[in-house]
Amino acid sequence: MSDVENKLAAARTRLILDKPFLGALVLRLPLKAAEWCRTTATDARAFYYNPRWIESLNGSQVQFALAHEALHCALGHFARRGHRVLRKWDIACDLAVNPILVDEGLAPPPEAFVLDVYRGMAAEEIYPCIDDNDNETESMDDHLWEGDEGGQGGQGSAPAPLTGQEKEQLQQQWQRHLAAAAQRAREAGKLSGQLARLTESALAAQVSWRALLAQYLSQAARDDYTWLRPSRREGEVIWPSLRSHSGDIHVAIDVSGSVTENDLAEFLGELNALKGTTPVRITLFACDSDLAAGAPWTFEPWDELRLPQQFAGGGGTAFTPVFDWIAQHGQQPDTLLYFTDADGEFPKDAPNYPVLWLVKGKATVPFGRRIQLN
Repeated sequence: MSDVENKLAAARTRLILDKPFLGALVLRLPLKAAEWCRTTATDARAFYYNPRWIESLNGSQVQFALAHEALHCALGHFARRGHRVLRKWDIACDLAVNPILVDEGLAPPPEAFVLDVYRGMAAEEIYPCIDDNDNETESMDDHLWEGDEGGQGGQGSAPAPLTGQEKEQLQQQWQRHLAAAAQRAREAGKLSGQLARLTESALAAQVSWRALLAQYLSQAARDDYTWLRPSRREGEVIWPSLRSHSGDIHVAIDVSGSVTENDLAEFLGELNALKGTTPVRITLFACDSDLAAGAPWTFEPWDELRLPQQFAGGGGTAFTPVFDWIAQHGQQPDTLLYFTDADGEFPKDAPNYPVLWLVKGKATVPFGRRIQLN
């Protein structure tokens, strides 16, 4: 092995021992020397490196470079760009990853930008903050998953950019790698709170909340057949009869001011569209630190779902009033959907019915299913 190969192998070993979460992810990328590469690069299939650049780094900086590429892959940056400008997206992805690695105790190479203002933010949140006319800032590495649309991918001897099908397959693979790495580090007692939250957020973001919501609604509204024995007067033959159940969904909306009117309109519009395909009755709550006056409101399957009034917002947030009302009135909903930023006072105990939290922001929930809304 060359000196550079030894340096890379030593850096991977140190990550595995000291930071098993990052080490497990780094091991998923084969190491490939690439003279055409400026620094390092990835196409979500391998780790490419310029030997001369690796030679210029110390051990911690090499660990940083390895983990940097692995996090790009684990967070699915190669599949999340959408219609964003490639150059800005590449920079946003770097600015999202670099503070995480610094907080984990790794030393950034000179080419790595680390801006505290973006600490804890996802690439989608950072992207709008980047100046459209900034032609000087460069990403530390080459992102090879896209074509030549203003980025560095697909040049020289670099591998071809990913197809749409390849992106989808690799995203699923890296999602599994991310979950496995978190589990391994957790078992070793070496998963930091930051990485645990990062993993939870990244895995939740892969779930389509609209598809999951449709699934909950269809489960709550069942049209099925029953084989219960009818009256004896109908004879001995048992015929199936249609048993229709109108689902009972409770929906709570955080109106404390942290959720915008546009967010509420989109959420209610989605519920209306889904409700039109399944016979569900919806009981709607609006709550900040207390239930809104007049809440809750009931909407039959044929009613349009809408907020009966506008709310000033700006108050604190408590989730207990909704759960307390349901308990005091002896309700047993098929599902409670709570649309919120999850920053408030929760009940001490989980209820005996399913709770689906649709969360804007990074706060966690103590029970129920949490779905990240980006």
